[in-house]
Amino acid sequence: MAEFSEVDEQLDLLQKGAAEIIRVADLRERLEESRKTGRPLRVKAGFDPTAPDLHLGHTVLMRKLRHFQQLGHTVIFLVGDFTSLIGDPTGRNVTRKPLTREQIDENAETYQAQVFKILDREKTEVRFNSEWLDKLGYEGVVRLASHFTVSQMLERDEFHKRYEAEQPIGLHEFLYPVMQGYDSVALECDVELGGTDQKFNLLCGRELQRHYGQKPQIVLMTPILEGLDGMQKMSKSLGNAIGINEAPAEMYGKLMSISDEVMWKYWTLLTDLKQSEVLQMIRDVEAGMQHPMDMKKWLARTIVEDFHSAEEAQRADKNWARMFQQKAGSEDLEQVIVAYADLVGPSGSPGGLAIRLPKLLVQLGLAASGAEASRKIAENAVKLDGTPAANALFSLDGLPCQITVRLGKRAKVAVIT
Repeated sequence: MAEFSEVDEQLDLLQKGAAEIIRVADLRERLEESRKTGRPLRVKAGFDPTAPDLHLGHTVLMRKLRHFQQLGHTVIFLVGDFTSLIGDPTGRNVTRKPLTREQIDENAETYQAQVFKILDREKTEVRFNSEWLDKLGYEGVVRLASHFTVSQMLERDEFHKRYEAEQPIGLHEFLYPVMQGYDSVALECDVELGGTDQKFNLLCGRELQRHYGQKPQIVLMTPILEGLDGMQKMSKSLGNAIGINEAPAEMYGKLMSISDEVMWKYWTLLTDLKQSEVLQMIRDVEAGMQHPMDMKKWLARTIVEDFHSAEEAQRADKNWARMFQQKAGSEDLEQVIVAYADLVGPSGSPGGLAIRLPKLLVQLGLAASGAEASRKIAENAVKLDGTPAANALFSLDGLPCQITVRLGKRAKVAVIT
């Protein structure tokens, strides 16, 4: 019979970073029952292989799976190879373009290769929902669909907005949450994980389990992770993502570029520290016992080590530190550390790594306002590494980076992280 930690100790880790749990009391009860019987909880999270590469935003759920795994529970990494044929309507205002079976299979292989950077391969149950959904047949699909009404489906935010705007909704899209719900029945789940944007789908699982005489699963939802700009959801298309296959130095540099505020969210959602430990770190910084920069470097090392190795994390840390110790040249100019997140506009970077020079000039104290900075740029009075600035936008090759900024007789070195 398996032995499990005290329930309060388990909840300290499991509740960390959770946006909502339906319901906490039920999760406590299920954990207590698990301790008495020695039966591990069955915990799943589903991932549709709609793209080949994963970024840190995708790993939030995987890491929460790992927390359950570390506590001795059975973790199911569910590959939605069947549901990918439909396409999850979550967050969409148009019908998704369906993928081919070949694309899905190829992406699923890549997913599995990447997910075991987080989960223990030997302790992870990998399943494909085509195992049971392929076998349902037309009659089975009709019976499943009969448990829900059109009005229930239109309560979903995406469907409601599209209906009100008279935008098309494919009948097959209504089937997606039904199919996801049936996954929980087929796997007899105790807990299902998902992002807050998945709430409708997750609740469908609870509904179907009741119809099939199973105890409704606990739903644990995690928040959406912001990208490097600290404002928008992490996305490769927005140029604010950190890919889990990126080189250690690049990953480290990008992590050092986030704001202090976003740093605490990354500590919560992207590490294995307990909630009580993260809160203690925040208190230490607020009391002046720790410096935010040291906490950020520790975070960067921790995440790089997770996806690469301890040696590579230390090497990336030393290389980054060495960059700050370099002199700016014979003038020995003042160096100013500036966060990349403070140099982009309200809507983030316009594409790739690009900064707004007026913001940089203000941050460096070379201009009193954005208007003054813009005027000086227009007058060709601003030079970057000796070259006159062409316009208000400047593209970076990567992060961190170092730029000598000159306005008239004054110059400073911006170290952008």
